[in-house]
Amino acid sequence: MRLANATHLLSLIRIWNTASSFDAFVRAPVYQTSCLSRQSISFTLASTPLLPTTIHSHTASSLAATKEGDDQKTIIIPEPTSPSFVWSARQDCWRPDVRDVEKISYGMPAKKKKTGSRGVPHRLNEDERRSFDQARRQGFLQVTGSSWRSQRRDAPLLNTYRSLMDARGRPAIILHKLSPNSSGGVDNGDRLVVDLSPLRFPDEFESVERALRERISTEFGVESQVSEFAEEDSTSEIEDDIEILGNDRNEDDWETRPIYQISPYVLSWEVSRHQGKQIGKFLGQLFDNVEEKATKSKKPKGVRPGKGRRHGGYGIG
Repeated sequence: MRLANATHLLSLIRIWNTASSFDAFVRAPVYQTSCLSRQSISFTLASTPLLPTTIHSHTASSLAATKEGDDQKTIIIPEPTSPSFVWSARQDCWRPDVRDVEKISYGMPAKKKKTGSRGVPHRLNEDERRSFDQARRQGFLQVTGSSWRSQRRDAPLLNTYRSLMDARGRPAIILHKLSPNSSGGVDNGDRLVVDLSPLRFPDEFESVERALRERISTEFGVESQVSEFAEEDSTSEIEDDIEILGNDRNEDDWETRPIYQISPYVLSWEVSRHQGKQIGKFLGQLFDNVEEKATKSKKPKGVRPGKGRRHGGYGIG
């Protein structure tokens, strides 16, 4: 009897061990499968390629084209249809200082030699000073007619502004506003003039002229007149120490001579008053003539009215 009970107990123990091992065998694959499944999901998320972010700007938004693929985007920027406007100014040459130009505009002596001259008036009156300050802020000069002053037998405002542009290495842009005739209209439209001589690169004047003509014609539909080296009036009073260089100039003269001894290289357009101001602002930005930090000029202390050349003065007043 005892032997039978012991045998039955051993059978129960074997059955229990077999069931436990089978249960462990069944559960183990489920756990391993779930672990592998989690690892594969995590790897898939980590290995998913990130799409590039397209940065939009005011310039690129109109030029950039987007090409979408299966998993990426490619930005295609076409080449510009028209070439950019290129100009340059000579640096290794004589140029006045901006501060000296401001000084001679008040009749004060300049530190740098050859900045001013007896034969070329530069001193500005109150109205000319206002136009001069406005031109520095706007990038181009506006004058009434030819800006000629009979008291000085010259145009001090044009001389001073041209010297300023020579000091900065920029073309002189001037809008001549013609006075109306007796009938209330204007015989001819206003004249917009661009003087390239302050650049002091005579060999490149023609190329800059062609590009500038094409640019103005394309942007505003205005055709320019024939460009030329402006010759000085033979009847004007010129001192012995002034020599105006025209077509018989050489390379050394552009490097060493002051601007009032060099003939202007003039481009001109016949424009309306509105067109003249619009194109003048455009050219002022194109050649970087605008002085954003330019303030109203303040008269230095101790400056008194000067005498003209005919009265024993220096001709700078």
